[in-house]
Amino acid sequence: MSAATAALLLGAVVVLCAAAALIGVYVARNRQYGTPQERAAYETLHTASLAAPPLRAGLTADSASRAAPHLRDLLGAPALALADGTGELLAWDGPEGKPGHDHSEAVPGAAAQVTESGRTQVIGPREVACAWPDCPLRHAVAVPLAVAGRVDGVLAVFTSQTSAGLVRAVSEVARWVSAQLELAELDSSRAAASEAELRALRAQISPHFIYNSLSTVASFVRTDPERARELIVEFAEFTRYSFRRHGDFTSLSEELRCIDRYLLLERARFGGRLEVSLRVAPEVLSVVVPFLCLQPLVENAVRHGLEKKPGPGRLTITAADGGSEALISVEDDGAGMAAETLARTLAGDLAELAELAGDAPRAPGIGLRNVDERLRQVYGDAYGLVIETAPGAGTKVHVRVPKFHPDAVQSGPAGM
Repeated sequence: MSAATAALLLGAVVVLCAAAALIGVYVARNRQYGTPQERAAYETLHTASLAAPPLRAGLTADSASRAAPHLRDLLGAPALALADGTGELLAWDGPEGKPGHDHSEAVPGAAAQVTESGRTQVIGPREVACAWPDCPLRHAVAVPLAVAGRVDGVLAVFTSQTSAGLVRAVSEVARWVSAQLELAELDSSRAAASEAELRALRAQISPHFIYNSLSTVASFVRTDPERARELIVEFAEFTRYSFRRHGDFTSLSEELRCIDRYLLLERARFGGRLEVSLRVAPEVLSVVVPFLCLQPLVENAVRHGLEKKPGPGRLTITAADGGSEALISVEDDGAGMAAETLARTLAGDLAELAELAGDAPRAPGIGLRNVDERLRQVYGDAYGLVIETAPGAGTKVHVRVPKFHPDAVQSGPAGM
């Protein structure tokens, strides 16, 4: 058999296998959804799944225009409209009615009634202003979209006639839409909470580290002007990265570069007392991590561990390849802390910690706690900080980060 003949036979086999696979999928699907009730349930759930993503972005003109066609299919209505809480029309899907009668113009008035009363309104031809007896849009049902007890929008369905069944169907769909909008609000609140935590981390960096860094630079101005200039440049780059407003994630390499600048300034302040060891596997440098998830751990080790230790102190940072995860640790041989203090730190009992430490600004707390909460929020409770410590025995903080996660997306280069 020639090579050409063999290739033709192989191609024919591939085509036949593909056809058999498609036939198998078709048969399996029709077996799975064989009855009319099963097919109706499948189609309803599929249509709802198409409408959900736009609504999870909140009720805007864009999200309403993308969700309206699917909601209309879900109800099998001739036309459907979505309005915001002020009655303004956001989206209309379907025919506008007979020539000269734009039925979408009736939406703001109907939506205003619903918003004011908070109740479903059944609207007849007079309110719709339709004089055509055979018009398919002579009647409408307008239902409030309630979020957290307030009317955030209105769903209106236009039909040739209304019925109790239609009112119930529109009300159920409106309840489902309201649930999606509540989830959107929760997503927004979660994002705001994450931004607040970042602001808290930046606030922690600001008063202590900035003062110490500027004092260190000042000490070199006369004795070593060139060193002072280099430290000012590094300080500027560190603050530019730390106070940037672009994105919640960054690469591990960027985070380590920020840590390197921080430690350069701290080594200038500590002199020969601070020893740093860095061991990083090249495979994990591109892993995306939450912004400012490691620098606070390093700062905590320096300020609350090594600064209190007489004589030299050692800080070790490692980042290893753990298969599907990056395994990171920050370890110091400093003062350490008691288990009770650690528990209160992670619980956020800052007032008690200040009393235990005897000096509120030096009490450990906000850095460890915020990093722990942010890791759990992004990756789940299994990815919280693991901390080994004891009084006088130093502290080792373990961080596990998945190499790939749908919510962890690097937003681009750092910037103000």
